[in-house]
Amino acid sequence: MGYLSISPTAEQWGISQRRIHVLCVEGRIPRAFKMGAYWSIPNDAEKPKDERIKTGRYIKEKSDYE
Repeated sequence: MGYLSISPTAEQWGISQRRIHVLCVEGRIPRAFKMGAYWSIPNDAEKPKDERIKTGRYIKEKSDYE
């Protein structure tokens, strides 16, 4: 199994290098680890699902208001 850095992974997945860095810090890429100042990401890792809120506001349950 080989490992890639953030740049090639960003090109492969079609997202920014900053977003890859955030995913690594949050632990959302399995088996990714930091070696010194650089992240090592397995070349067979799959792109995590984007779970960010895209509406621009947070959605709260009714029980949160009561």
